[in-house]
This record gives sequence, C-alpha cells and structure tokens, in this order.
Amino acid sequence: MLQACISSGNTQLALAQNEYFNGRVIGLQWGDEAKGKIVDLLTLRHDIVVRYQGGANAGHTVVVGDQTYKLSLLPSGVLTPGVTCVIAGGVVFNPARAIEELDELARRGIEDYDNLKLSDRVHVIFPWHFAEDRAMDAATSDGENIGTTQRGIGPCYRDKVGRSFAIRLGDMYRPTFRQRVEHITEAKNRAIAAMGSSGEFQPLQAAAIYEQYRAYAERLQPYVDDTTEYLLSAAESGKRILFEGAQGALLDVDHGTYPFVTSSNSSGVGVSSGSGVPGKYINRVIGVVKAYSTRVGGGPFPTEQDNEIGQRIRQQGNEYGTVTRRPRRCGWLDAVAVRYTSRLSGVDSISVMLLDVLSGLGELKICTAYEIDGQRTTQFPSHVDDLRKARPVYETLPGWRDDITGVRKLNDLPANARAYLDRISQIVGLPIEMASVGPARDQTIHVSDV
Repeated sequence: MLQACISSGNTQLALAQNEYFNGRVIGLQWGDEAKGKIVDLLTLRHDIVVRYQGGANAGHTVVVGDQTYKLSLLPSGVLTPGVTCVIAGGVVFNPARAIEELDELARRGIEDYDNLKLSDRVHVIFPWHFAEDRAMDAATSDGENIGTTQRGIGPCYRDKVGRSFAIRLGDMYRPTFRQRVEHITEAKNRAIAAMGSSGEFQPLQAAAIYEQYRAYAERLQPYVDDTTEYLLSAAESGKRILFEGAQGALLDVDHGTYPFVTSSNSSGVGVSSGSGVPGKYINRVIGVVKAYSTRVGGGPFPTEQDNEIGQRIRQQGNEYGTVTRRPRRCGWLDAVAVRYTSRLSGVDSISVMLLDVLSGLGELKICTAYEIDGQRTTQFPSHVDDLRKARPVYETLPGWRDDITGVRKLNDLPANARAYLDRISQIVGLPIEMASVGPARDQTIHVSDV
C-alpha cells in the first residue's frame, strides 16, 4: 500500500525503501474519474510520466495549492519539476493545442520544458479532421449521438488505420511534407463535400495549412524524439515510469460500450500498444473510480438518475466536461461495470474519488447486479443492446451528513463513509488504496495511513 506523509500542506508519497515501481493509472468508468489528481500525486515518486493514447478530448484538472490547472493534452506530470513527460506514439496530436497549453503554463510561471518529449510517431490532427468531424455529426441525425467532442480525434484515428491520408509528427520535418498536405487536402475537400455538407463547407486551402503546420513543427522541434526507444531504454535501466490513461475503460474501442466509445484502447490493454513498452515492465495498476457514476454523450447508463438525485450530484461534483463544459449524466455507482473494467485492466487497487460529493445524502445505492430479460447477472454485457435492457439491482447503504473535506485519515471518516468504501472494495474484490475528499493534493486519504 501507498502511505502518505502530509506536512505543511504538501503531500509526499513514501513507498517502501528501494521499491521498484512502474505503474499505470486507469479510469474504470466512462472517463472523468479525476485521474489527473492521482497521476499528479504519484508523479512525485516517478522519473517519467507517459501519456499513451487519446488526444485533446481528454481533459484533466490538477489543483496545486491555490492554483487550478486544466490540461487536455500535456501529461499531468508537467507540473512536477524534474520529471520527464512523454507523449507517446499512441496519441493523436493537436499541435495548436499543445502550444496553447505550453504558453498558458509559461504565463503562470511554469517554463522548464527540457524534459518534455513528443513522439515522432504521433499522428497529427489537421483541419480536415475537424471538418470531417462536423460533417459526420451533421450526417448522423437519426440516432443517439455517440458523444464526440468534435476535436478531430476519431477522423485522425481513422486515417491512422487507413494509412493513405495519415501524417505523423516526424513526417512534418521531411522534404515531402508540403506535397503530402497538398495531396491530402485535395482528396479531403472532395470527400467532405460529398458528405452532404457542401452548402456550409468551405474548401480547405493547402498552402495555408502547410504554412500553419510548418510553424507548429518549428516551434515543437526541440521536443520531438523517438520516444519508443527512449522508454524502452528507460525501462531496461530501471527508471520509474508512470503511464497516464485518458478517458475510461468503458470507452475502450474494443472492450467498452461500443459504438458509444472513444477511438482508442482506453482500458489497461492499450498501454503497451500506445507506448511501446511491454507489459513485463509494469508492476502496479491503480484503477480510478468516482464514488458514483457519470458519462457524457449517448449510450446506455443503467444507474443514471435523471432526477433530483442526479442533478444534486452534478451540482455538488461540478460535473461538467473539463474540455467541453458539457453537463455529465450522473447516477449511482455501478459496481458491476467497475468489477469488469478492473479485471480487464489488471487493476491491483482502487482509488475512490469525489467521496465528499455524496455527503448530505440520507441513503446511497450501489448497483451489485443487473436484471436482463428476467435473468439476474453480475456479468457486464458485451453488446450495447443488452446493456440498454439492463435494470440495476441495488444495495442500499446509509449516507452521512458530515462535511468530510477536512478529513485526512481513514479512521476520522464517518462510520457510514467507511462502510461505503468497504462495501465497494468487497463487491469489486480489490483493496481501496486512496479516497479523495476534495480537489487539492492534500485532500487525499491514504487507506494504509489510518
């Protein structure tokens, strides 16, 4: 277990002496689990933090002292001096957004980026990807919206797999870059116009795109590296590496609630493919889960509370997207889903976030099983239609009235709050390592520190 040493408002993680610790942090729900806070805390005990999948659709909020930082592309570890931050090849990369975040951090006094590394293998998001996102969204009007953020993520991943129209960051430093932009722009203009949005779509200008992205490439060149080679060498030499997941395991393109998912492997199975580091080097997995459940966009959500309870959770938890500000759908904790994603991601222990949001509720509910077509099951359905039919089987627990935002030790929590954590642990079958009672670094209860 991790232990906390909290002194003068600063949190420091103290692991066993000389413990070899390469870890990954995985969200176990539909994203937005407050993974950024856990990564920020764990960064203090690592040499390298790696972002390995997703794109600028994955917002994370980190609170340091009285300062709140909202990042969507740079790893959370960028806020910790002396730690190398890596954006690995599995990410789809928006250079404009990366530069915006670097400039914003510089304005706030964080300017030492000697340890930032951008993979030359990342696939780059271009203006045609944004245009395709808008066109596809307009064309899909006869069903549930899958929840795209319209940030070009899906189209960029499609081009990555399709190969013919893909450009990686390393390609932008090659003599053929201008020719590639011209060729792709011409093809994309025809394709996007054919989607039926020709009345609104203004054809893209290859010359302008080339000049814009040439400037991005020049600005970012000092950070571009072969991160696969770097990470393999780091792992072999015993460096402590932390892998920072984006979105959540239920949004995994292969193992989530397809098609209401993201475009990458956001569960634990995506770490090696996205970073290039074999699983044998990763010896600890921490799953992050809210004390309740949320999701954004369409798709089934068995425990959703489209009522006063859901609205109260949304307001108390500020459940609006970090990147999009879209209101999140809120409901009771779905332990069936969390058990599934914990197994899928090889989780060793759980961090329960936003426990303080539930303070003041007279009773709490945890979904322990589903009823589907009259049959009770604790198995998470593989098909979205079956999940849509699932009716949650709840277990009711007493709530607590106390304000717990000032609690720092497990034994100081109200008895009912401790019982709630214990029951989550029992149902999921994993120990709880941390519980968060507020956004600040020191608003963290380390379970071993009773």
